Amino acid sequence: MTKIYNTMADYKKIAQNWLEGSFDEQTKAEVRALMESDETALEDAFYRNLEFGTGGLRGVMGVGTNRMNKYTVGMATQGLANYMLANVEGPASACVSFDSRNHSREFAQITADVLSANGIKVYLFDGIRPTPELSYSIRLKKATAGVMVTASHNPKEYNGYKVFWSDGGQITSPVDKDIVAEVAKVSDPSLVRFEARPELIEIMGAEVDECYLHDILSLTLSPEICARHKDIKFVYTPLHGCGVRLVPECLKRLGFENVYHVAEQDVSDGNFPTVASPNPESPRHLLWQ
Repeated sequence: MTKIYNTMADYKKIAQNWLEGSFDEQTKAEVRALMESDETALEDAFYRNLEFGTGGLRGVMGVGTNRMNKYTVGMATQGLANYMLANVEGPASACVSFDSRNHSREFAQITADVLSANGIKVYLFDGIRPTPELSYSIRLKKATAGVMVTASHNPKEYNGYKVFWSDGGQITSPVDKDIVAEVAKVSDPSLVRFEARPELIEIMGAEVDECYLHDILSLTLSPEICARHKDIKFVYTPLHGCGVRLVPECLKRLGFENVYHVAEQDVSDGNFPTVASPNPESPRHLLWQ
């Protein structure tokens, strides 16, 4: 998926193919709108295929070959499925999770659908979860692989697709390069099996949260120190993200009594309305106004 289209005729031809192909009507309407009103945006959306790198996909959401959308996510997942089926002995399985970004739930469902359509057992979280819990679930379920739909700290226009392997970590060499090669072979959405097999999709929920919290808290180095300093004050914000599901509960179970929330940012929202960007490394997002 790395071919670069260098001419105006190329990207316009590809956009026209999306209008004439078996794409959904909303997608066609968005392509048509670009063609009629925004030549620069049209070129950027179609001048190349969104690259699947060693960590997966990451890009701006929208229509086009160079965007994160249901078709590019489907193509990446088909390539992953092809690799798994060709290289894994015995039944293959995968865990899938997603964050609070716009379209993350949709992309996670498409990922689950395509994997199941290829005969792969899928464990899909029932709602947003942080990336470490996705890693944990892979080992808990003894799955072959995992997918986390997240763009980490990128601006709200972005989304991403991170692939993990059976050890719970992100894919590394040589698996990463081999998956990249398989994804590159899926050159068109017509090669994707989108029709889900619901019987192969199992929903994960609170039971996995409980296992995760139990094992995380078992790593506490000194419960006595936590008890002694239970009145220490914390200010916590998930920056509209996934952490609100588990971090406050973890602190509560450790016995801390003074955990203060930034209430507006406890709301999981892919538009990140109270911050300039969802990046906790930026000090200005943590300054009290």
